[in-house]
Amino acid sequence: MPAQPEGDPAPEDGALPAGAVARASERTLSLYVHVPFCAVRCGYCDFNTYTMEQLGDGVSRADYHADAAAEVRFARSVLDAAGSPPRPLHSVFFGGGTPTLLPARELAAMLHQARESFGLAPGAEVTVEANPDSVTQETFDVLAAAGVTRVSFGMQSAVPHVLAVLERTHTPANVPRAVGWAKERGLGTSVDLIHGTPGESLRDWETSVEAVLAMEPDHVSAYSLIIEDGTKLAAQIRRGEVPEVDPDDQADKYTLADRMLRDAGFAWYEVSNWSRDAHGRTAQQNRSAHNIAYWRNQDWWGIGPGAHSHVDGVRWWNLKHPLPYTNRVRAGVSPAVGRETLDADTQYVEHVMLGIRISEGLPVASLRPEGRRAVAGLIADGWLDGPAALAGTAVLTDAGRLMADAVTRRLLDW
Repeated sequence: MPAQPEGDPAPEDGALPAGAVARASERTLSLYVHVPFCAVRCGYCDFNTYTMEQLGDGVSRADYHADAAAEVRFARSVLDAAGSPPRPLHSVFFGGGTPTLLPARELAAMLHQARESFGLAPGAEVTVEANPDSVTQETFDVLAAAGVTRVSFGMQSAVPHVLAVLERTHTPANVPRAVGWAKERGLGTSVDLIHGTPGESLRDWETSVEAVLAMEPDHVSAYSLIIEDGTKLAAQIRRGEVPEVDPDDQADKYTLADRMLRDAGFAWYEVSNWSRDAHGRTAQQNRSAHNIAYWRNQDWWGIGPGAHSHVDGVRWWNLKHPLPYTNRVRAGVSPAVGRETLDADTQYVEHVMLGIRISEGLPVASLRPEGRRAVAGLIADGWLDGPAALAGTAVLTDAGRLMADAVTRRLLDW
């Protein structure tokens, strides 16, 4: 499990620095609720998640919804004390872990507390991540009635031997059934894929994309597998038990997925995310509003163990293990263990790193001189769209999406 990030001590009362909410009326506020429980820990995962065996005594899933709700109330009190004007939530996202390991009524209770504490903005997006093996039709009845608008399904692959390398335990046949149940209740649907798993052939990947398209979701995420230090998969590769990830193979699979998704009516709006017109909503409406809030550096409060929060350049993070997290919340003090105030240079780096990844691109005028000077060369290399840049916006080309990190380094003169 990764160590806690380093930072300044976070105050027990959660008090925000003076000026952190000065621009609150110009910024959206979102809520992320982390559910840190999984039935099985996947070999590639470095998220802050735990099986019940890992948790041991003193932590109960049955109490988690009440503790998370208490932190929601604490969040509102901190923002009020800082002088923030009331802001209804732009989006709510239940992530994990596996949120659907909790009974749907407990997810509904946490959403109810969010609504009671903050309210929801008109058209607010409320997403729940779901494992297709841990849901029933009743799950979606309860979630839809509670005000959930969208479900994101972690599929990763449709090919059993690829799932085995990832140590994903869900049954592939359950995914289309679960997606169908959600759609029947009017919920938006997203399906996540991972490409580049060791041993995955191009045909395997094509099979997975075809399986997703057959479900006709509104939204698809396709991420390249990243081998994180400390994971079981990283150790297997180091010992030679599993082959290395091949970046060229990942690029080929990204290009194939983009072509297949485009042919099916999907449009990219972030390097790893696509949406389409479907079920009475436009492609823009079917984007992940919550993730866009991250990419645009808006404000969000993270609830739960290890969750990160951000309010206009102030970032903090909670204790990672559920037991000390629970003890702090029940004592009425902040569960945050560290905090940092981002300086102008760091905020600029994040502006470039995040902004270049979305289809709207970056205003060229927002770049520093070294970034503006790099634009012409990036156009010549075919990585930035020339007409868009001449009109004032740096937008990645199809080839540029494969080189997004390199583009970022050039714009930052690294």
